Amino acid sequence: MEVPVNKFDYQQAANTHEASVLVTGNDRANFIAGGTNLIDLWKYNVTNPALLVDINRIKENKTIEEIEGGGIRLGALVSNADTAYHPLIEQRYPLLSSAILAGASGQIRNMASNGGNLMQRTRCYYFYDAEVPCNKRHPGSGCPAISGYNRMHAILGHSEHCIAVFPSDMCVALAALEAVVNVSDANGTRSIPFEDFHRLPESTPEVDNTLKHGEFITSIDLPSNGFSSNYAYLKIRDRNSYAFALVSVATGLALDGDMIREARIALGGVAHKPWRVKAAEDALRGKPVTETSFEQAADLMLEGAQGFKYNRFKIALAKRAIIRNCMMSLHPELQKPGAQP
Repeated sequence: MEVPVNKFDYQQAANTHEASVLVTGNDRANFIAGGTNLIDLWKYNVTNPALLVDINRIKENKTIEEIEGGGIRLGALVSNADTAYHPLIEQRYPLLSSAILAGASGQIRNMASNGGNLMQRTRCYYFYDAEVPCNKRHPGSGCPAISGYNRMHAILGHSEHCIAVFPSDMCVALAALEAVVNVSDANGTRSIPFEDFHRLPESTPEVDNTLKHGEFITSIDLPSNGFSSNYAYLKIRDRNSYAFALVSVATGLALDGDMIREARIALGGVAHKPWRVKAAEDALRGKPVTETSFEQAADLMLEGAQGFKYNRFKIALAKRAIIRNCMMSLHPELQKPGAQP
């Protein structure tokens, strides 16, 4: 049996401008850094690039450094592993470190880049099966997950066109931390608040984020408040290693004694993007650190949730996970490697 070979061109870019020009001029061009998701998509015939532009030589995107205002800038080409174990991240943004280490495997974290983590695509099994309809692959062809096996799918923010979820753990923490994504193309740079970077499916589920063709991530800015005193990341999955989340929760609290001064909560595994509801966070401000307070916030987080045949359980699961994770954030020592929540 003859196996078809996908032919493609490969070029290494020396700087951001060259990389953008190369990709902008070819509709079937892709950037490649770690390649941990792109290669999977290629193997399953979900994508078939004619040109790969390697951006790994762009040195200015390979650093982690402090920025004005007390925050940290994560280079887009720094690996997930190097980010999670960087002293500045472990000390000032342990929520991010915990979330990264909950994802994938050690080998994948060593290869995967920070920018690529944000750019990864859904792990919906229908999306990965090129033989079945999928509005993400072929707009207008339908979403078989709606009437099919949808245990891992969305309960929030979905549409009649798509119920896929976004798989990243790192991005759930970045959403809670209110990161900012810096992007570049041949025409210049711009900064995108994290909440605006990923999209809900609406009527165009094939569009995952707000980047234009030829734009790519250069860095990610973290604000000065890393919630390093009270934080927790909880990932509920079918097995304890190398599995995507049924539900995940990132929580950061700022406390005045037993009262909540500020709160950040983001959900993963439940929507097409990391899910935040600012009304839920606002409702916690000035409240005591009790399960009752966190239950009220959980109800606001899940307002409007709608499950399907095989994933309705995720609504109750998400509520319990939010409450549990908020309580865990009161004891950050349980987030240390090897600790049991």
